[in-house]
Amino acid sequence: MDKQLKKFLIKSVIVLSVIHLGYFIYGYFKFEGIRKIDIYTEFYRFKFYDDVSISHFFITGLFLFCFLVLLLRNHSKKKYSVINTVKIGASLLLISFLSLTFFISYSFGLNAKMRQELPEKDFNKDKTFLNVLYPFLYNYTSYSSDKLFNPENILYPKPYPVIAETDTTYYNPNDTEYYSVETNYYSIDTLKILSSDYKNISSKILSGMDYLGLEPKDFTKRIISKKVIGDSTEIVFKGSEVDPEYDEDICIFLENKILYSPVRNVSEATQQYQNAVARYKLLYKYDQDSLLHSFQRLDTLFKKYNIESQIVPKDLKHDVFYFRDHNREPLNEIRNTFDRAKLKDKFNTLERLFYKPNYLHLSIQIIFMIVVLSVWISLFLLYLIWNYIKTRNHRLSTENK
Repeated sequence: MDKQLKKFLIKSVIVLSVIHLGYFIYGYFKFEGIRKIDIYTEFYRFKFYDDVSISHFFITGLFLFCFLVLLLRNHSKKKYSVINTVKIGASLLLISFLSLTFFISYSFGLNAKMRQELPEKDFNKDKTFLNVLYPFLYNYTSYSSDKLFNPENILYPKPYPVIAETDTTYYNPNDTEYYSVETNYYSIDTLKILSSDYKNISSKILSGMDYLGLEPKDFTKRIISKKVIGDSTEIVFKGSEVDPEYDEDICIFLENKILYSPVRNVSEATQQYQNAVARYKLLYKYDQDSLLHSFQRLDTLFKKYNIESQIVPKDLKHDVFYFRDHNREPLNEIRNTFDRAKLKDKFNTLERLFYKPNYLHLSIQIIFMIVVLSVWISLFLLYLIWNYIKTRNHRLSTENK
């Protein structure tokens, strides 16, 4: 490739890089803050009618026009080999792409500003904080849902978690309309023994059975699962019976393990357990002011994300401890009103912007590729044709002399 042409192409790329930097800076300062983010927020897509699109159109058009004029006038009088022609074509493809992607640099600027205002570490802290407090934040009607709140969701303290076993008793074997249902809960315990001992279960050599007062046959009925690990067998079984209803260290707020917004790269089971421990300590181990402080932090978080809230931390703390101490009363009122839908939309949107930043919107991807290829083919063909004509004329004029 001619040295002058190479310099010209490099200078063109530098000019485009400077323009990209300008759009990046513009996007950085144009970001309005996380308070303004809503469900419709997305990183910029070419919209054809705003300042970015209009300026993009004119700057791209002006650059390509000047680039083409200079290319054809100053660098189209030499015959190049196939390899050099391919290199020129690749360079023109790069320049075509760079000249049509200023709006992507604008999106990078928006993303950079968002991450500066809300670093991923802080975002994860906010998610963890909400995950811990989530059982206190449901609408009061949700607390009557057995799907959301039930003893099988309790993960801490011991002997929880538990598994439910339901027995149905029919008063008349010939009449299935009259029956009673009894639900019993058992702790989920693990026993690891040699596989040879497990095969001889009837010999009562299984350790761990004595404290349960179980015969080997009864023990086998309680086995939930078993897994062979090397020369040992790990048995998960129903352990001692537990009565959550009369457990004074348990309340309805521990009967929910749903994560409000899971933290990435940490298993959900690990998060659920850690949240359960933190929640239990707030309810039963720490001073009541600790929960009050948590609700005050929650109020600050709502302001940070621009969420309308009617929560008074002191009142919510009072309600939580009241229902903790009166666990058998139906929870039909709790003062925890806030804009739940907006907060959920906000965190879902931030999750998408952090981990699935769609810089090139699906609605314009095909159009974008067609435009890039069209511009590239046009530039390349014009250059090849013009270079051929110039080279041919130069050769003919030389021969005539």
